[in-house]
Amino acid sequence: MSVLPLNLIKGTRSMAYERLQNTEDIDDVEHQIAKLKSECKDGRPLSSKDRRNLQELEGKLQLLHRRGTHLEIAERTCCTKMGSALRPIKVLLGIFFILVALLFTIALFISNLDKALHSAGISSGFIIFGTNLTNPLNELLLALQPVFPLDYILITVITMYFVFTSMAGIRNMGIWFFWIRLYKIRPKRTRPQALLFLCMILLLIVLHTSYVIYSLAPQYVMYGSQKYLLQSQMPSEGPTSGNGTVATTKICDADAPEDQCTVTRSYLFLHKFWFFSTIYYFGNWAFIVAFLIGLVVSCCRGKKSVIEGEVEADDSDISDDEYVH
Repeated sequence: MSVLPLNLIKGTRSMAYERLQNTEDIDDVEHQIAKLKSECKDGRPLSSKDRRNLQELEGKLQLLHRRGTHLEIAERTCCTKMGSALRPIKVLLGIFFILVALLFTIALFISNLDKALHSAGISSGFIIFGTNLTNPLNELLLALQPVFPLDYILITVITMYFVFTSMAGIRNMGIWFFWIRLYKIRPKRTRPQALLFLCMILLLIVLHTSYVIYSLAPQYVMYGSQKYLLQSQMPSEGPTSGNGTVATTKICDADAPEDQCTVTRSYLFLHKFWFFSTIYYFGNWAFIVAFLIGLVVSCCRGKKSVIEGEVEADDSDISDDEYVH
C-alpha cells in the first residue's frame, strides 16, 4: 500500500545514467578479472581464494552484460517512452493513492482504538455494536448511501485498491514460503505454478478485504441502509391540551430498538465466534504497524531501476533468450 504510490511519485532512474553506470561497472569488473589472470601467466596456478574470486567476478560480469541487454531493450520499448510522457499523471495518481492509503490506515486505527477503549475485551472478541469515535471512511459511506450506487462504487474502489497494491507488492517480491523464494513474477517469464499461486493469493486478498471493511466502516456494515422510526412526545398547541406524538426517521445504530433494526449476519458471525474476531483485531494492529514500517522504508529508498527485478544472479540465460525473442 505504500510502495506503489511512492514509486509512482518518485519515478525511475534515468535510462542514460543506468546504462553509463552499467558500462563503468563492466569495465571495472573486466579490469579486476584481467588483473587476476595476469598472476598466472608464468604458469603458476591460482590459489583457491583467487579462483573463487575469479568465478564470482565472471558471474558478476555475465550479470552486468545481461543487465545491459535488458536496458537496451527497455530503451527501445514504447512503454518507456509513454511512461516519460505520462509522468505528471503518475505523480497525481501516486499522491491520490497515498492519500487513500492514509485514509484506510487512519480509519482502521480509529476503529481498533474504539474497540480497545469501549469493548468488553478479549473475552468478547473486542466486538462493539456501534461507534464511539468518528471514523472518516464510515461517515463517508453513510453520506454516500442515500445516493445509489455511490456507496457501492466506493466499496469497489476499496477492493480494487487492495488488489492492485497487493499485486504490485507480489510482483516486486515474488512468492515466498517463509524465507524460501519459490517463484518470481515477471513479464513473459512467469511459470504456470507461480500464476496458480498468484490466483490463490488474490482470492485470499479479496476474502481479507471483505472482512477488513468491518473495521473500516463498522456502522455502515452492521446495519447497512436500515432506518427506524423514533417516536417522541411533543406538546400540542391549541384549545385542546395534551401531548402529541411525532415520528422521525433515523439511521439504525447501536441505540436503535432490536425489533426495528437487524444486525447483518456476517457481523454476528464475528460476534458469535469471538476467537476469530480476536485474531482479526490483533491482525489489524499488525497490518497498521507493517504499513508504517513499509512507508518509512519506501520513503528512505531511492528511485528504482527501470528494469527492477528483471535481471538477478539466479536467473538463467534461457529465460533471457525467451524474453528477447
